[in-house]
Amino acid sequence: MSTAKGSSKKKRASEATEPSKAKSLKQRVLVDDDDDVFGPEFSSVSLDIKAKIDELKSKIEKERQSFGKALSKSSKECENLLKSEAAKFQALCDNFNKEKAAHVQALQDTFSKFEDEKEKLFIRYEQQRKKEKGLISEQEKACANRIAELEESLKKKKQDDKTFSILRKTLGSFLEPESDDDFPADD
Repeated sequence: MSTAKGSSKKKRASEATEPSKAKSLKQRVLVDDDDDVFGPEFSSVSLDIKAKIDELKSKIEKERQSFGKALSKSSKECENLLKSEAAKFQALCDNFNKEKAAHVQALQDTFSKFEDEKEKLFIRYEQQRKKEKGLISEQEKACANRIAELEESLKKKKQDDKTFSILRKTLGSFLEPESDDDFPADD
């Protein structure tokens, strides 16, 4: 049998290379079917070979169909798994995007709140600073006025002391002659 397969391969190779030999080979096969030319033994071998070839063709066709079905089934399973995984991935992406948006919004809200608080604190600081400057200015004016009043009072007192001292001297000289040592010196 292996020789028959080998010879059929050789025949096919020679058919592909030489078209005229292919025609003669076809004629031989047609003649092979005829029992009269080569005899019944050759014809039965030829029929066995044809039957085995047909059987192999049938087996190959069944295997091809079986493989095609298995491949189709596997392809559908793979496609379904891919769709399932794609849906899971899309759900994860959507969830991630929602959480990201929520976190970004929370962060923006926090920054916005911080900026508002910062602005309020700055306004309060400026108001407090103006208020303190006003108080300091008022205190400075009050202190300056008080110092001026105290200076006037001091001048007045010194003037009064001088006047009193002069008056005493004047009165003392009229009343009795005393020494200047009894009175304090005028500044």
